[in-house]
Amino acid sequence: MKWPKNLFLIRHDISAYNVLKDKKDKSALYNDFLFSFERDSTSTKSIELAKEVEKRFALNVSDADTPLVDSLAFRAEEVGCSLRHKYKHIIPDVIFVSPYKRTKITLDGLIRGWPELQELVHRGKIIEDYRIREQDRGLAGLYNDWRVFHTLHPEQKLFYEKTGSYWYTYPQGENIPDVRERNRSWMNTIVRDYKEKNVLAVTHHLSILSVRTNLERWDADRFIDTDQKNKPINCGVTLYQGNPNEGSEGHFNLQYYNRRFYK
Repeated sequence: MKWPKNLFLIRHDISAYNVLKDKKDKSALYNDFLFSFERDSTSTKSIELAKEVEKRFALNVSDADTPLVDSLAFRAEEVGCSLRHKYKHIIPDVIFVSPYKRTKITLDGLIRGWPELQELVHRGKIIEDYRIREQDRGLAGLYNDWRVFHTLHPEQKLFYEKTGSYWYTYPQGENIPDVRERNRSWMNTIVRDYKEKNVLAVTHHLSILSVRTNLERWDADRFIDTDQKNKPINCGVTLYQGNPNEGSEGHFNLQYYNRRFYK
């Protein structure tokens, strides 16, 4: 069989950005901005509100350095404990982790809940891989909100509306197909180097969707629909398993997606 026995994909724990987004959604200022944006994103009022939103809801860190809200990742620890109990017969042979701060701290929590994973640290089987990082939003990352970015850069809004969210490329950043391609490269590495092995990856929501899109041959519409209606939850677990009895080289089957292993 050319496939791994098991591939666990785990999204990072709740980040400061996730909480910031919730605060914005409940803010009167932000809702005023949304109303003005929908009416006329180029109006003086929209621009003034966008600047105020940018100022009030700034993270002041890069995407790569965005921390978790819970610095000890107790939710991830609970997930690790649950996976250890459920899969007593499975120990990952290798762990891949995005080099971003929030994924690395999530992995620390998983290891506390699943102590056997510590052995992989000693054996050098923890691999930071930039290919499974979050989408690079380039210049837009300065604003922490795409609507604010579009208000202050109206030509980007026009370009976004013309190309659509799937194909739109952030200035100095990436589009969704770019994320898919680097995740395809990562999966090629997994197939080449870890056939019939157990692999665990701590990554981001668009990387998880990209892996699914590549393996299950989704089109752009299926990707967008899933991202809008059923995106990976924080610390959600997705599992693929290889079946050596299907086809000449086995088959990689989705066992479950986005499963919650915490209270």
